[in-house]
Amino acid sequence: MGKREPSIKIGIIGCGYWGPNLVRNFSAVDDCYVKFCCDIDANRLRYIQRLYPFLEVTREYQKIIDSPDVDVIVIATPVSTHFPIAIKALNAGKDVWIEKPMTTSVKEAQILIKEAEKRKRIIFVDHTFIYTGAIRKIKEIIKSNALGRILYFDSVRINLGLFQHDVNVVWDLAPHDLSIMDYLLEKTPVGIYATGVGHYNNDIENIAYLSVKFDSDMLAHFHFNWLAPVKIRQILVCGSEKMILYNDMEPSEKVKVFDRGVTINQKKKENIYQTLVSYRTGDIYSPKIDTKEALSVACEHFIDCVKLRKSPITDGYSGLRVTKMIEASQRSIKKKEHWEPI
Repeated sequence: MGKREPSIKIGIIGCGYWGPNLVRNFSAVDDCYVKFCCDIDANRLRYIQRLYPFLEVTREYQKIIDSPDVDVIVIATPVSTHFPIAIKALNAGKDVWIEKPMTTSVKEAQILIKEAEKRKRIIFVDHTFIYTGAIRKIKEIIKSNALGRILYFDSVRINLGLFQHDVNVVWDLAPHDLSIMDYLLEKTPVGIYATGVGHYNNDIENIAYLSVKFDSDMLAHFHFNWLAPVKIRQILVCGSEKMILYNDMEPSEKVKVFDRGVTINQKKKENIYQTLVSYRTGDIYSPKIDTKEALSVACEHFIDCVKLRKSPITDGYSGLRVTKMIEASQRSIKKKEHWEPI
């Protein structure tokens, strides 16, 4: 009996830095097959075909979208092209994988979601960090209520480069950490205050700070920077009972849980309330995390969703929520010292 042909055929548009990773990971997933790759750069196509001789290549993405032999379109192109390619793919009845950020505007994201729902198609937004073992473990800990009430979320993502010519540091780096916060906390922010500066091009900020507020006393803060002498990828989630430090640069113990906190006692003394603060310092432990490549997990999850016709963890609405926060940040930066609603 001959080998059964994979049921899901994939066309990948964009073969730059991330494209070969997508080909490699999708090729390893059962029941799917990467049939086409597209890029406007002929050298990139020659490179990808040397790595994967079985691929059909083209410089015209419309050929892939129009092909009856393609079920899924994977978009790994500059963000300004995400919307026009994705809307054509959805109109052609294809399921769509879109690299982060989903679109350049909230309006574009909403149109894509509406079109996908109308045609019963799936949108997957590649917020890759959601699929890392570290973030999934942190989610598990938060869900268990081990941290208690979440007090704040603090994130730093800085390095030297790479300066982008078409988007600022927020559009480049923030989708990672904003999507992580959205996934972990499951809380809707109500406003963003952002500051940023472009030292080499006043229209493209290379450093930015974002503060996000909620309908509670919880606060989130983010630092993004292309002009730092060190590379830092760190998140701190503080709860009333325990705290978590996630250091993505740590080779082994990326997640550490601290049994630390404060206890507030108010005592009445001679008609005056006296606040007493006591500090709790307990154990620190590093939980075992899954080391499987995040992109591999994401590809498997997406193909599973395509086969079962179910919504992905990072669906269009996930991409929309992140885009809303980025767009509000951009407005706040341009208006200077201004809280922007989300």
